[in-house]
Amino acid sequence: MKILKKMFYFFLIPILVIYFLFILIAPPLVEKSKNKVHLAPPYQASDRATALFNNLDFVADLHCDALLWNRNLTKRKDYGHVDFPRLQTGNVALQNFTIVTKSPKGQNFNRNSGDSFDMITALSIGQGQPLSTWFNLVNRALYQCNKLHHFADKYHDKFIVVKSKSDLLKLLERRELDKSVIGGMLGVEGGHCLEGDIKNLDKIYKAGVRMLGPTHFFDNEMGGSAHGISGAGLSEFGMQVISKMGDKKMIIDVAHSSEKIIDDILRFYNGPIVSSHTGVKGTYNSSRNLSDNHLIKIAEKGGLIGIAFFPGAIGDGGIPDIVKAMIYTKNLIGVEHVALGSDFDGSVTVPFDATGYPLLVDEMLKQQLIIDEITAIMGGNVKRFLLENLL
Repeated sequence: MKILKKMFYFFLIPILVIYFLFILIAPPLVEKSKNKVHLAPPYQASDRATALFNNLDFVADLHCDALLWNRNLTKRKDYGHVDFPRLQTGNVALQNFTIVTKSPKGQNFNRNSGDSFDMITALSIGQGQPLSTWFNLVNRALYQCNKLHHFADKYHDKFIVVKSKSDLLKLLERRELDKSVIGGMLGVEGGHCLEGDIKNLDKIYKAGVRMLGPTHFFDNEMGGSAHGISGAGLSEFGMQVISKMGDKKMIIDVAHSSEKIIDDILRFYNGPIVSSHTGVKGTYNSSRNLSDNHLIKIAEKGGLIGIAFFPGAIGDGGIPDIVKAMIYTKNLIGVEHVALGSDFDGSVTVPFDATGYPLLVDEMLKQQLIIDEITAIMGGNVKRFLLENLL
């Protein structure tokens, strides 16, 4: 028996050492290969754009996936797109942190199956996350929620997790005296994390989640994805979820949802609606993007359209294409419905990181947007929307 124990430890200890070294070395290398920028910081915009940007009182972005990665967001890094110090440098008041819990191998915009090998399982194990997250989607979501709360505690009084209107008002009040104070909200990308159990909506809400998208890259218990197989609308469970979301006045995010799900949401959901990170078919005809019809109907519901920064949403033209999509949306449904939806840290290459927004303002000025329009798109619309809709 003693010999067996010795043999067990003889094999176990080297395996644990190798695993520890792997989770120490591999995750940053993986992320560096996924979250890139076309333009390296530091960024230099025109004097006019820089002055205008620095005077903005509220810059807000509706979508980033920074919590997916094994980075301490309280520390500035030279890779990835978002951390708290870079948000402060970038004059960002509010960042929405959206939680990814499952991504199929070979993920694409056209057709994906939820039965494919899940890359987030591999990432959870490879990053040394708790065992409870390895094969349980709701636990993955709760783990990422807890990460943001933990980072907020470590950042003392400089970061506020916004869960309510009173939290947002506190952020606005604090920023009047100190613009280095920043806030973050929590969202979830894909109702598959609920694992078909409505009680799990209460769990993630209690953890701070205030935005949820029914689907991500594959069909799930709530209905069809824009990139799935069925193209279905909301299922019976999906209807149950959005009904409960309405009771809580949660924000529903139609990014990645099938056209039929978007139609169902527009027909049945009376709560706040956004598309947190998208392009528009009017400037780039991708299956990822929203039609004019859906843009108009989301605007009629008082919703927001977060314009994404990655090529799959806006084309290969970089910053000019981002602004082109913004202007198209503005002309179609009104500037009051346009917002930022970067998709920072979402395994995408974007023009700049969270410190590069002055470059975007520079291009807005070049494309003849006026100051009031720039102020609205850069965050004023999000501030108004949240003040109107958070409980």
